Amino acid sequence: MSRTAHFALHRLRPQPPAGAAGGLPLLFHPPGAAWVGAMVPKRWARRAVTRNAIRRQIYAVCAELQPPLADGAHLVRLSAAFAPRQFASASSDALKRAVRVELRQLLAHTGQAG
Repeated sequence: MSRTAHFALHRLRPQPPAGAAGGLPLLFHPPGAAWVGAMVPKRWARRAVTRNAIRRQIYAVCAELQPPLADGAHLVRLSAAFAPRQFASASSDALKRAVRVELRQLLAHTGQAG
């Protein structure tokens, strides 16, 4: 759906199950709900503290979006490593700021409400 230098966003829109009668609600999916998942592979963030910090930033940025994400399941995936030489500490404030800036860019191109 959207991509930046370090992240990719995927979305799956809810669809009624095959053969379901019209008007039945989808199982486990309340109408108008947006689900967010974060995938931060070891390949791109070796240290657990870094993976957890990036994951927390993903959830925080998605929670504060105005307007919120559109209905459906969203996956934010880390697709490239942040330069370890530029961010010496595994969970530095500079890394968190860089992640937030890039996540806002990623989510700005989604057309959140639709």
